Amino acid sequence: MPESKNRLRFGFKAIMISGILVSVGVLIGLMVAADLGWLTLSKGENTSRGVTGVALPLLPQVGEGSQALVEVAKLVTPAVVNISTSRVLKGQEGFPLTPFFEDPFFRRFFGDEFFRQFEVPRERREQSLGSGVIIDSNGYIVTNNHVISKADEIKVLLNDRREFKGKIVGTDPKTDLAVIKINAAGLPSIPWGDSSQLQVGELVLAVGNPFGLNQTVTMGIISAVGRANVGIADYEDFIQTDAAINPGNSGGALVNIRGELIGINTAIFTRSGGYMGIGFAVPSSMAKSVMESLKTKGKVVRGWLGVTIQEVNADLAKQFGLEDAKGALVSDVLENSPAEKAGVERGDVIIELDGKPVESASQLKNMVAQLTIGSKVDLTVVRDKKEKRLAVMIAEQPKEIAKAGVEEEAGASKAMAGIEVHDLTPEIARRYGLSRGERGVVVTQVEPDSNADNAGIREGDLILEMNRSPVRNTGDYERIVSGLKKGQSVLLLVNRQGRTLFITIASE
Repeated sequence: MPESKNRLRFGFKAIMISGILVSVGVLIGLMVAADLGWLTLSKGENTSRGVTGVALPLLPQVGEGSQALVEVAKLVTPAVVNISTSRVLKGQEGFPLTPFFEDPFFRRFFGDEFFRQFEVPRERREQSLGSGVIIDSNGYIVTNNHVISKADEIKVLLNDRREFKGKIVGTDPKTDLAVIKINAAGLPSIPWGDSSQLQVGELVLAVGNPFGLNQTVTMGIISAVGRANVGIADYEDFIQTDAAINPGNSGGALVNIRGELIGINTAIFTRSGGYMGIGFAVPSSMAKSVMESLKTKGKVVRGWLGVTIQEVNADLAKQFGLEDAKGALVSDVLENSPAEKAGVERGDVIIELDGKPVESASQLKNMVAQLTIGSKVDLTVVRDKKEKRLAVMIAEQPKEIAKAGVEEEAGASKAMAGIEVHDLTPEIARRYGLSRGERGVVVTQVEPDSNADNAGIREGDLILEMNRSPVRNTGDYERIVSGLKKGQSVLLLVNRQGRTLFITIASE
């Protein structure tokens, strides 16, 4: 009997535990189903209540959401085209040592057949594939510059299998964008969306022709916005997405769930050559501005301040009295530039432009480039740890400025140890390509793995200032170094190959 009672107790406990587990499973299932929008509270009602009791909107049911994506795909795919380009490459004629072996003696000795095996075809045709987006029913198409760069012939294949020859309207290598046109009208196009309103987590579709597979649609989310310093183009403000992008997708469309164009697919991060979950697209705000400029002027006209700027790190923020490591630090002001005329000074930290906060140097670069030439904007800077407002007239970026001056902070060190400096003599000036009229001390040696080396100090740097005090010679340098107190940081202004930048060095 005791044994049978124990079995009954055990069975009862097993039933109780099983019941509890089933109940918990049902509860979790209901919560997940409600969260996915599979359940509604009542007929015609599409809301749920959170822990606070506040009514929350539910997502569309699975069928509804799938159908919405189907409709978006149907809407945008006809406006995404296949672009194929070709160009003729002229090869090197013959073997590199041909002039030597053309000697009749060698020809008679080896024979012509021997030399033909080393000959390279004089001409060969290279072909590539990409994508493009129709943004005007009259045949204007936006794509990547690298898709059509150096092409001798551009062919555009439409969704209805019609093929046209493409003509380049204009290119902009600095954003890796281009506009081409085909002789057609009444074409389907994708409306522009507002990329400035994008939020991380939004659903997006990438449409293009990966590996030549026309009208391929993939889905993902916005992984990040404002990606800069990727190394793809001079002006970078990329949208990052995990929607599958592969070779051939370049120039294709990134659209939101409303079917609006929010980006032009440009590049992928990959170690294998294929999709690895990280893709980059030029935001529609930048693409639209570039497109309109290319259509109307045949070139991109950019705004210009005339300053060399660099990113602000935590040490620089402390030096310049900033609460956060944000803004763009002015390391130089060009002569007769709009910035100089407005009163901008070296050492100013630009924190606001035209009422909009400046988070980084790369952001400021993009903001200025898109400003209207001749417009007057307010510039808020931090100078001597106080905010100052200036009015600046935006000018057109000069042609000779091939690349905007954004100099990144190289790093930070703990002390001045590890470097050797000398006065600027004619011999040292020749060695490092410096002008004899320069003032400062030259870094002639940097000890490997030293604090200075880790800070980014380089041989040939000309130190102009230390802690905002001028350094004219080694006497000034030694005086300032000897006066440093324990724990005191050092702020250097250096001239590196004709460009000035600030470097902050923390003492031990």
